[in-house]
Amino acid sequence: MKSVLGLGNKANENYSDKISKLESIKDHFSKTAEEELGDEIASNDIIASIFLLVANGLFGLYFIVHQTVSTGFFTPMFSTFEMIMLYGILIYWITTSVLILIGQKHPSRDLDSYGGLFFATFAIVWLIVIFPFEFTYFADVMPDFLRFLVQWISNEIALVLLILLFIPHLIFAIYALILRLYVRKARAQS
Repeated sequence: MKSVLGLGNKANENYSDKISKLESIKDHFSKTAEEELGDEIASNDIIASIFLLVANGLFGLYFIVHQTVSTGFFTPMFSTFEMIMLYGILIYWITTSVLILIGQKHPSRDLDSYGGLFFATFAIVWLIVIFPFEFTYFADVMPDFLRFLVQWISNEIALVLLILLFIPHLIFAIYALILRLYVRKARAQS
């Protein structure tokens, strides 16, 4: 009988720990949502937005050059739909960054939370599944003295990098969506 009661107490402790952790997570989202209610934009958001704007702009130009010069980097699998997915991701990140830089924090966060989930679950996965690239030609549009920077990237490495991009992007997108729901709830209460 003692062992049965001991198990019951242990189950209650585990249940209490889980409830405590859940409450801690809810508190985190509530506190962060309260901070997000204001219109002020943190300096780290501005720095991240500038970085994303420059990086995605350069990636976009790099891909456009590959496409217009027909280097062979894009395979025949790269149709209009894949083009929309690839450039759509870049345009999406550029748009959210520009919104932050012009002081539109809340529209940027809204787009980031809903669009991020879409792109994390659909566009990146689609590009992973279809993989319309041939990385043998990835360095072809770079000047000769810079080719060593990207020449080492094979199709296999690029696929792993895409998967590694997908995982944190999906986690961040889910986090951003939950946080946005808490922000909406906090706005409704104020």
